[in-house]
Amino acid sequence: MTRYVLMTTAAAVFPLSAAAEAVLQINSSLPEGSFAHVFLQEYEQRVEAAAPGEIDVQIFMSNTLGKEEDVLQGLSLGTHHASLSASAVSQINTRTAIFDLPYLFEDRTAVQAFAASPAGEMLAEGFEGSGMVLAAMWDNGFRQITNKVRPIVTPADLEGLKIRTPTNKQRVEMFNTLGANATPLSFGEVYSALDQGTIDGQENPANVVDTAKLYEVQGYMSLSNHVYLPTFLVFGEPYLATLDPALQETLLTVAEEVAPWTFEWGETTDTETIAALSDKLAVNEIDFAAFQAAAAPLYESPTFVDVIGVDMIEATKAALGIE
Repeated sequence: MTRYVLMTTAAAVFPLSAAAEAVLQINSSLPEGSFAHVFLQEYEQRVEAAAPGEIDVQIFMSNTLGKEEDVLQGLSLGTHHASLSASAVSQINTRTAIFDLPYLFEDRTAVQAFAASPAGEMLAEGFEGSGMVLAAMWDNGFRQITNKVRPIVTPADLEGLKIRTPTNKQRVEMFNTLGANATPLSFGEVYSALDQGTIDGQENPANVVDTAKLYEVQGYMSLSNHVYLPTFLVFGEPYLATLDPALQETLLTVAEEVAPWTFEWGETTDTETIAALSDKLAVNEIDFAAFQAAAAPLYESPTFVDVIGVDMIEATKAALGIE
């Protein structure tokens, strides 16, 4: 994956003396104990070991620094440093919406092959001009559907259900196409909306269902694996420009080094988490062929093709060996 290291130090937004320890604040919308928290703690330990006494990495979970969309905007403005984000990034770099195409990635090995391919470089280049830099893609997981009404086995079972989706139009169209009433909400609103009955269900990786305690307000989890979505560790260019070039390089290099570890952790934890959740929710398999057939029109939909770009879709297919 191509990285862009800022070597300039002009117009520092966060002025630091030469001897001062730099501060890096990273925001995440997910709660403490989530996979994102685990990954950021690993990153913190590795960065501070690689640059002892040079930087203090501070982790802020549950959108402590502001709504995810506001934090991402703040990266380019210089009001925020970094964010570990997922779906919301597609509003800034539309190429990342490639991960919203259903049933595209077979497993985590395919995701890592993509990241190391020309398609991965093309995705990283999509951040140019946004005021932010992609440091690395980390794991997140295959998304599953939960709800409190009934098991979802075929798309017909989604009919009439209000399913929360992230605030991007690709996921909204996907669930409307599959028969649900897609309801976009920021993640921070999901638990209360489920609890109050404003929505019937949601879709997220199993680890999120567990750590956000969504099982408390849901009755069923259907293993749909409808999309794989990574998390994107992004830095604001104004923040990076305040750092010594060697420290910039350390932050970006360590982010890449953590990536394989996150995928291994995710693979193991998925299996363990789904097994544990089966004691709290009714867990079922889906009719994969029925869902794949129902989702097929999305590959021709302008909502996906026009946003992602034909070149990005073709490069991804080439990276994955898809005809």
